[in-house]
Amino acid sequence: MTADPTFWNRIAEKYARAPVANPEAFERKIAVMKTRMQPTNTVLDVGCGTGSLALRLAPFAAQLHGLDLSPEMMRIAGGKAADQGVANVTFHTGAFDDSFTTFADGSLDGLCACSILHLVDDRDAALARMYRLLKPGGFLVTSTACLAESWVPYTPILAAMYWLGKAPRVWVFTRQTLIDEIRSAGFVDIETPDVGTTPETGFIVARRGR
Repeated sequence: MTADPTFWNRIAEKYARAPVANPEAFERKIAVMKTRMQPTNTVLDVGCGTGSLALRLAPFAAQLHGLDLSPEMMRIAGGKAADQGVANVTFHTGAFDDSFTTFADGSLDGLCACSILHLVDDRDAALARMYRLLKPGGFLVTSTACLAESWVPYTPILAAMYWLGKAPRVWVFTRQTLIDEIRSAGFVDIETPDVGTTPETGFIVARRGR
């Protein structure tokens, strides 16, 4: 993914104040994630933003780690963790690429990648990295904008917004494309639970094979 956090730093405060777009679906997603977690787990939330998901999941794991490119997002996330008294969450600033060496391959029990894969320039590389970081049997949960499912011509619209500095670079693809890429990365037991999202959202759960 891009290593330039400028856009995300600029919108961090506004992002933190914005309400969840679909609170019912958000709660259902969390319920699904909780069923995959154990109290002894170490879980990484990639592209964690201001930490809302990581903080919600923290009570169900031994250690919850959040990673985001934006120092401003991480500053806000750290403040929220302190305000809430959550001690088992650690936030890391950086890109999810080969420079992120906090975890060894095969060391994570779970990995969440929500609202991030449509922003990644090389999804195949990102998914391969996620697979490597997980222990055999470890879970991946992603909630991804699959905008090619819509009749709206998102490709030119988002390209113009990106050029104007009003949006990050967003890649447009179908849910099936993402499922196929997850499968090609080696994941098994791929599921698409119905959590009440729009057709343009791909909520997918998968597991690293043993």
